[in-house]
Amino acid sequence: MKEFVLIFRMDIITEEAQPTAEQMHGYMQQWTEWISFIKDKGQLVDGGNHFSREGRVLKRGNEVIEGPYVADRNSVAGYILIRAIDVDDATRIAEKCPILLGENTSVEIREVGQPG
Repeated sequence: MKEFVLIFRMDIITEEAQPTAEQMHGYMQQWTEWISFIKDKGQLVDGGNHFSREGRVLKRGNEVIEGPYVADRNSVAGYILIRAIDVDDATRIAEKCPILLGENTSVEIREVGQPG
């Protein structure tokens, strides 16, 4: 099996896009079920986490931008590492990710350790 990283993107800056406490409770329950499903299949690799909403971007010439990198109101919110046969298998796992139930969200699937 190969290792893949699932990178979770969502709108972390627009106030009205943030879930309520009740919604967050439901999302976390769905998240836990999804992660348990992957783990029970032996496909969850150690590693992965959520990121804070704060950050800094360093660009050429030592230009510093306060805050995480955001494009189209989207920023990386976290990641997990999984094992899968190939990118299609990894995509099938990612398709069940509850983050995709939200507005302006995505999961990027990238194989780990493969150059170019």
